[in-house]
Amino acid sequence: MKPTIRALSLEELAVLVDWAAAEGWNPGLEDAAMFQAADQEGFIGAFVGNEMVAAISAVAYGHDFGFIGLYICRPDMRGKGYGKMVWTAGMDRLAGRTIGLDGVEEQQANYQSKGFTPAYETVRYSGRPAAAPIGAERPRMVTSQLMPDIIAYDARCFPASRSSFLRRWVQPPHHALAAITPRGMAGYAVARSCRSGFKVGPLFADDMQTAVGLLEELASACEGGDLNIDVPATQVDFIAALGAAGFSPTFTTTRMYKGPPPKLDANRIFGVTTLELG
Repeated sequence: MKPTIRALSLEELAVLVDWAAAEGWNPGLEDAAMFQAADQEGFIGAFVGNEMVAAISAVAYGHDFGFIGLYICRPDMRGKGYGKMVWTAGMDRLAGRTIGLDGVEEQQANYQSKGFTPAYETVRYSGRPAAAPIGAERPRMVTSQLMPDIIAYDARCFPASRSSFLRRWVQPPHHALAAITPRGMAGYAVARSCRSGFKVGPLFADDMQTAVGLLEELASACEGGDLNIDVPATQVDFIAALGAAGFSPTFTTTRMYKGPPPKLDANRIFGVTTLELG
């Protein structure tokens, strides 16, 4: 039977997130609904009859940038070309844009053969920092009044506008905090509950001290389980601070781009948003 290629419903996207959990990717508990807010048509599946056999995320952020992730073929359907079908559909959907992805080491040569170029390594650190010191200036919980500042700050660190996604991403049950100074916003961070522990992302800040303060405050908000954060390997001082707080490296990927690499304020990126959406 010839497979059908089409966009996923929310229920089908939830199945794809379950596949990711089975692969050991530890997705967030609310990822399906939160991810769909980025691009309702951006999750594509191959179906044989009524059964989904492979899927991919190909999220378009405007006309200039897109991101590939959640690329999974059902284990019992591998080797039949279904994965290649959804890959082709995803790349076709994002044609004309710079396309990003986070590749594990064993797939990087494959992605390079498809025109992707490595940009930087990202290392996942897992652990739990001490709570923020009593009396320290504390980050604030993100409210709707702060959203214009969040969106503006995010634009420094992400290649394209993603206001619809952010408005959903910072809502409960996610924990979202902003560092506010007399000069304005100095950073923000989000943590989400996962199948195991929590993932932090994004963590964007003016400097390392602000980043550490946001992480400490998130630890206070997230009860039970480790915090996991995907840190660009260029953030050597922040990585040293994580090591001193007892965090350990657990997983490594490489950010890769097909097309001109986006211009970002890399010094402010202490934790990427997700490996699935960029």
